[in-house]
Amino acid sequence: MDLGVIGNCQYSALVDSHANVSFLCWPRFDSDFAFASLLDAEKGGMFRIHPPTGERGEQRYLPNSNILSTTFRTETGSFEVIDFAPRFQQNDRFFKPVTLIRIVRILRGQPNISVDINPIYDYGIGKMKGDISSNHIRFTGGGRTLRLYSNASLNLIQEGRPFPGTETIYFALTYNGTLAKPLKETCELDLEKTLGYWQRWVKHCVLPRSYQKEVIRSALVLKIHQFEDTGAMIAATTTSIPEARGTERNWDYRYCWLRDAQMMVWTLHTLNHFEELEEFIRFLRMLTQDTSDLQPVYGISGEKNLTEIRLEHLKGYKGNGPVRIGNAAYMQSQYDVYGGLIVALSPLYLDVRFRNEAKVLSTQLVRDLLDKIERFFSTPDAGIWEYRGEKKVYTYTVLQHWKGATKAMEIGKFCSDETLYQKASQIAEKAANYLGNSSWNEKHGFYSQNLDGPFADASLLMLINSGFLDKANPKAVKHVENYVKILGTKGGFLKRYIHEDDFGDTENAFIICSFWLVEAYARLGDFEKARILMDKLIGISNNLGLYSEDLDPATGELWGNFPQTYSHVGLIRAAFALSPPWFE
Repeated sequence: MDLGVIGNCQYSALVDSHANVSFLCWPRFDSDFAFASLLDAEKGGMFRIHPPTGERGEQRYLPNSNILSTTFRTETGSFEVIDFAPRFQQNDRFFKPVTLIRIVRILRGQPNISVDINPIYDYGIGKMKGDISSNHIRFTGGGRTLRLYSNASLNLIQEGRPFPGTETIYFALTYNGTLAKPLKETCELDLEKTLGYWQRWVKHCVLPRSYQKEVIRSALVLKIHQFEDTGAMIAATTTSIPEARGTERNWDYRYCWLRDAQMMVWTLHTLNHFEELEEFIRFLRMLTQDTSDLQPVYGISGEKNLTEIRLEHLKGYKGNGPVRIGNAAYMQSQYDVYGGLIVALSPLYLDVRFRNEAKVLSTQLVRDLLDKIERFFSTPDAGIWEYRGEKKVYTYTVLQHWKGATKAMEIGKFCSDETLYQKASQIAEKAANYLGNSSWNEKHGFYSQNLDGPFADASLLMLINSGFLDKANPKAVKHVENYVKILGTKGGFLKRYIHEDDFGDTENAFIICSFWLVEAYARLGDFEKARILMDKLIGISNNLGLYSEDLDPATGELWGNFPQTYSHVGLIRAAFALSPPWFE
């Protein structure tokens, strides 16, 4: 996937090596497409700045930022396209407009440049109509208005005719708004401020000693996938990039899975960023205003109904339909979310820097989450992989019960809440007994996916990574060794499971599972195996250090929604597990 991602915590966009904005939803992550040629080259629209001779550009990020550069070298000259979504502090708030800025800088000679812009609406059913105004092209359709400001010839842009590049060219595309200041001043000043913002944000990261460049890129990916207006964290920028070629495993990931979100904010907290956790807690408090059971996934404004719809008029990624919007997982029960959320909340109670926030929050929310764990402890659910068929009591869910209860014990002790501590202790002991006895499959030599089941499930590497098993436990090493034999693929990567599910056999390796294996090796003291696999995983990212959800181990192709925040969480965790202490 030769794609780079840009964003500003209001929206994100993908830009390919032809400097085409191939995926952009406006005005926010889960909105209608403005451009989606990634899913259909004919009906998806585009915004491409490129040499008419068709050369592919070389992409890079400006250092420690989410600002993307695509450089083209042609016989007549070279030029660079700089793409970014403005984000910086202004007037005691973060300025994050629904605006895309593109700057073309001439590097050598007088290269010919073509601009193709064709925005769409109603998910590609309609194409917006463009009319030239005094200083911009106004696109209308579907009840919204986009304005493209540029110092290049608007007529040549509208007609799709190439022109020689002789000076810096500025483009600002706005949604239902106008530019408040002159174009050049807006673009150059916003670039300077946005670059400064991202570089300061990175500077405040606590990094491991190893794999720092990769951790920085992954951290930046996580950051731009928070919808700052509500605090929701989205799983990926895209919808409907399939998990494997020719399957119907095409899902819409532009929503907030509570499981993914708690892992994201916990990881950012590990990197010394707290604001994202505070924002997510605001989102969680909104969801828990009533006494309803929590859904596994919500819309980014807390919407409960995410009706799944197939867009049959779009061909899909590389012709692999269907394209879906919405996600039926909102109707599922996934009870692991309660324990995971206690873990995510725990810094508010255990870190003295959050003492005021904890007082406002009180321990009642933790008690409420524990009540849910107690209520659903033995209730079958859809599990971490969201099976759409038979429900079972999954070992991973019980592991999260244990992890959440042990954190609740810490919170109860720290906050002198004896009632909370005692209740959490009872639940933790019950979960530990289940994990230590009922889920161990002596015949196969591993912890099974569910009670007395025969199946391996890579999520159970988290038995080690969550601290339930340590290297002193002989079952831990045996568990990992047998999982590698059963779930391993060419190159040493892992599938999440191999048994048939609702859509047949699984084909590709699941990237976060391989990072979990790196972490498990490190925690068991096998650093040589951990580093070998980690280096392989670093090698499968795209040229910008970005990951999707899945990997075809035979071809090395990335599949699944992109960029997948889960995969980047796995990288960061693995890097910290592998790194020696700073002051060793």
